[in-house]
Amino acid sequence: MPRGNLEVVHHRALVLAQIRKWLDKLMFKEAFECMRKLRINLNLIHDHNPKVFLENVETFVKQIDSVNHINLFFTELREEDVTKTMYPPPITKSVQVSTHPDGKKLDLICDAMRAAMEAINPRKFCLSILTSHVKKTTPELEIVLQKVQELQGNLPFDPESVSVEEALKYLLLLVDVNELFNHSLGTYDFNLVLMVAEKSQKDPKEYLPFLNTLKKMETNYQRFTIDKYLKRYEKALGHLSKCGPEYFTECLNLIKDKNLYKEALKLYRPDSPQYQAVSMAYGEHLMQEHLYEPAGLVFARCGAQEKALEAFLACGSWQQALCVAAQLQMSKDKVAGLARTLAGKLVEQRKHSEAATVLEQYAQDYEEAVLLLLEGSAWEEALRLVYKYDRVDIIETSVKPSILEAQKNYMDFLDSETATFIRHKNRLQVVRALRRQAPQVHVDHEVAHGPESDLFSETSSIMSGSEMSGRYSHSNSRISARSSKNRRKAERKKHSLKEGSPLEGLALLEALSEVVQSVEKLKDEVRAILKVLFLFEFEEQAKELQRAFESTLQLMERAVPEIWTPAGQQSSTTPVLGPSSTANSITASYQQQKTCVPALDAGVYMPPKMDPRSQWKLSLLE
Repeated sequence: MPRGNLEVVHHRALVLAQIRKWLDKLMFKEAFECMRKLRINLNLIHDHNPKVFLENVETFVKQIDSVNHINLFFTELREEDVTKTMYPPPITKSVQVSTHPDGKKLDLICDAMRAAMEAINPRKFCLSILTSHVKKTTPELEIVLQKVQELQGNLPFDPESVSVEEALKYLLLLVDVNELFNHSLGTYDFNLVLMVAEKSQKDPKEYLPFLNTLKKMETNYQRFTIDKYLKRYEKALGHLSKCGPEYFTECLNLIKDKNLYKEALKLYRPDSPQYQAVSMAYGEHLMQEHLYEPAGLVFARCGAQEKALEAFLACGSWQQALCVAAQLQMSKDKVAGLARTLAGKLVEQRKHSEAATVLEQYAQDYEEAVLLLLEGSAWEEALRLVYKYDRVDIIETSVKPSILEAQKNYMDFLDSETATFIRHKNRLQVVRALRRQAPQVHVDHEVAHGPESDLFSETSSIMSGSEMSGRYSHSNSRISARSSKNRRKAERKKHSLKEGSPLEGLALLEALSEVVQSVEKLKDEVRAILKVLFLFEFEEQAKELQRAFESTLQLMERAVPEIWTPAGQQSSTTPVLGPSSTANSITASYQQQKTCVPALDAGVYMPPKMDPRSQWKLSLLE
């Protein structure tokens, strides 16, 4: 045939149909020859039916029976499934799924092909076996170099065998010269390193001085130097730790530089001075990272009790700190001072009960402990200490005033939350009414300048010039507000309770949900104070608080179904579509979904959880 377009004679669709028939009949040689001649991507041999190919890999190798052709197949392999991209199958054909969906395609084929070639004739397919290692997603260059080393024992006149020189020369076509040299260096075999360097045509001045220096070193230090050069620091640390105590300073510097503390602790016995030194360095590193509790545990395990106490004190771990204080046999005065310091830190974390325990048991200051318990609303525990130390006078001086003050604070809080809830609820009704009455106004002002504005070009074209100029400036301001510099600020302000803001309804729902949750969390606290109010004959105050709390809960329980309606939840996520819908209703629904219900805020449309079965009321007050 004269020169021209081969596809005129061999039309691609007809060729693919014939190739698929050959592959179905396991006629791999015919399919391969045709694909190579007409430049069909060889991935199709596997992708046409992965399960069948992987089950018949040995048949494929025997039919091809050519190292060069198998290597060509390896070099064309890629993760892409060509039946989905380049050569989609006929519609009627069922899609075949790989038997190993979790594995990577390249690794599966390379492993299967290598196993088949090693079973058939490993000497003949030596270069193809090496290619299967190199072609994997993570090239196995160390295994490749080990196989090259094994070739040194082959018979020189064996026609099927491959010499070391040929194998190295071939590998340098597949792998970067420097990468192969570094991996050969990692085998610690200098003969192999020299052979690779010579075949790679590297300048001897680049590697000979380095290799000569390495040969003069002790074995472990030599391997440490190689691993450090190759940046295999964990292996380097293992070799350096075997070099003896005189190298421990260098070893400790490597540990600190490369953050190898955990790996180093596995290399030394717990009773050795090296283990102690590494532990101290590890603890100091954790302290610098502000990881005080792990640092304290490391110090405590290696016997550095004073540093452990400092770390536990920094993180407020009061039980561990007091344990370490006992191990240090600190005097009573020092323990009392430590207890006061710990109590102060616990109060900052609003852990009043734990702070009171520390003061009472270790500082013998039960009066201050009672005051902390009253501050934390732990009324019954405060009374227990009062009667334990026979200080009934504290009840009149501190307990009763604290209880009455707490009752007053609860009443004020409930009044404030109830007023806020009613105000937001009424405003939400107004916002929803306005939206139902004027959906088109909402669409004109919000949709016309969004990303979908080209869909409404006909509507926007009838606006007056002055209106257009005003809208244009509004659009520019919105774009600038979303710039990378001000994006976080805009995100904080997106839920504004300001009347008329685009997302006012969403902000109101958020605020209402927070009010309900804050009141719901008070049930245990209210029950606790009701009990002590009744106990000290403040019955009127207790009844007043119980009535107010019950009234607030009932108000919210009745309002929740009105605020978080099923219709509102559905409309928040589903646009209004269907034969009865109009262009305006579809536009309004779509824009409400896009503008007013961001995906991250979908949870706001779910009602807050309220448990009407929780027993918070005191039946004695009814």
